[in-house]
Amino acid sequence: MYDQGRMWLSQAVAVVRAEAPDVPVEHDLRMEHPTPVLLAESARAREVVVGSHGLGGFTGALIGSTAVALSIHGECPVVVVRGHRRDGPVVVGVDLSPESDAAIGFGFEEAAASGAPLVAAMAQGDEKSLETRMSGWLEKYPDVAVEQVLGERPIPLLLEQGQRAGLLVVGSRGRGGFAGMLLGSTSQALVYHAPCPVAVVRPA
Repeated sequence: MYDQGRMWLSQAVAVVRAEAPDVPVEHDLRMEHPTPVLLAESARAREVVVGSHGLGGFTGALIGSTAVALSIHGECPVVVVRGHRRDGPVVVGVDLSPESDAAIGFGFEEAAASGAPLVAAMAQGDEKSLETRMSGWLEKYPDVAVEQVLGERPIPLLLEQGQRAGLLVVGSRGRGGFAGMLLGSTSQALVYHAPCPVAVVRPA
């Protein structure tokens, strides 16, 4: 298993260096359960990226369940890669809580860095409240093209918008449009069913 792990790790490093040759790469092989290892790494990471499922070096543990644990307890944004790579907007789940600021900020940073447009999706809100919620961010990121979308329920809304997204971003918990939902349950639905990568973002 150790030799197999070394081979997979070497292949992963080769892919990263081919895609982004100017990015420094460190690699570390751990023959341990993934959840505590990645939770510990999240304390020093800008973000943690995992697949939607997998075995091998993570034998016996579905990455989906690990990703859910990371989305609740991780100390940095957690990106779960699903579906095929595509160019598309950054879709952000927006509500009226201060907690969603972290997700909105992360979404704008990703959109600005990639040149992608941003879609602000709010459930159970109205056009005026969404416009008010986004006004400060539009001033901070004037070069990011923004579309605003309303819906009735958060999970169906985000899954629908995920059909065209390059990245779907949600906060660690929410109120307002996401009232009554610890985002762990929402993120779990998105981790298992979203057709695109999902980023779960905790407040700083």
